[in-house]
Amino acid sequence: MSAPRLPRTFPLPTVPLEEAVEAQFRLLECTARHFEGTQLFEADAGVVPGLGRPRTTARVEAVLADFFGAEAAALVQGAGTGAIRSALGAVLGHGDPLLVHRAPVYRTTAVTLRGLGVRTREADFNDPAALESALAGGDFRFAYVQHSRQRLGDSYDPREVLEMCRAAGVRTVVDDNYAVFRVPASGVEMGADASCFSLFKLHGPEGVGAVVGSREVVSRVHEDNYSGGGQVQGHQALDALRALTHVPVMWAVQSRTAAEVAERLAAGEVPGVAEVRLANVQDRCVVLRLERPVARGLPECAARYGAAPYPVGANSRYEVAPLFYRMSASSLDDEPALADWTVRINPMRAGAGLVLGILRRALEDAYAEHGAGGT
Repeated sequence: MSAPRLPRTFPLPTVPLEEAVEAQFRLLECTARHFEGTQLFEADAGVVPGLGRPRTTARVEAVLADFFGAEAAALVQGAGTGAIRSALGAVLGHGDPLLVHRAPVYRTTAVTLRGLGVRTREADFNDPAALESALAGGDFRFAYVQHSRQRLGDSYDPREVLEMCRAAGVRTVVDDNYAVFRVPASGVEMGADASCFSLFKLHGPEGVGAVVGSREVVSRVHEDNYSGGGQVQGHQALDALRALTHVPVMWAVQSRTAAEVAERLAAGEVPGVAEVRLANVQDRCVVLRLERPVARGLPECAARYGAAPYPVGANSRYEVAPLFYRMSASSLDDEPALADWTVRINPMRAGAGLVLGILRRALEDAYAEHGAGGT
């Protein structure tokens, strides 16, 4: 069986540690502008007249809008998927056309698009000429841009895509899951009409997402979410805000560790690894092609030595141990042959030494159990 080669990858830029510290301080400055006294210790609930949601939730939304330099923000239930559904539902109707990247769509996003009944129009965002042609001849008012990579080999610059859309009069909704707080600028900071992301992936409480963007889009999200049962309650909003104060620095350290792991593996520190890539699949991970097709069993072997063999929310508060896992479903839809040969590793809170130690022992076990012998 011949092994597939990993394509060249184009990782998104990261935030250096000192800039992450500055982002943390700036987030607290924004918090101080919208909370006073004991309000950070208090939380209300319910559909407050005139607001339609808890006062505490509205204050946290104001902090997020302030931090991202946006007109408004809405907290929603359903985490990142709920945020995407809310934003697209606010701007599109059944049968409306929507420009998307020509690549396998993230599974839960595909469900949202199907449920909304939109008609997708595809263009290769990696090819500026193809995108320009699609924008010139399209009948769509909106484009949907995934900030993180959909394919391993995706190379497009999200900022460039957004600028081209804006120049053509096409508005944009950006899926900022796996990117926000990890990259220098989110979609809305680069001119998108809305950024959508999960606060559960930012160590917040389960099920909370955010739409940050124009007042027009966010107001419609609030109007559509008029049910009391659909509100993010005040204690959830405060919990999410407190968690965010740790995220910028934590993400910077994690990105730096992933780069160190990739560099040491590329230097041959762990036998049995054929190729190494840093890639945003979905989160920023180290992608390995193994010398033998034992990838499907490697997460179970790694778990014996302290690794997490599957995600909870991809960087949720539950995930501290390094993650050893298969490639994302959308990546495998694009390149199915990778399933037997390729794994992704996310260091989470661990250092490079622990990650490499687990990998070395897990590979020894995996090769032995598959009758291939040691390396």
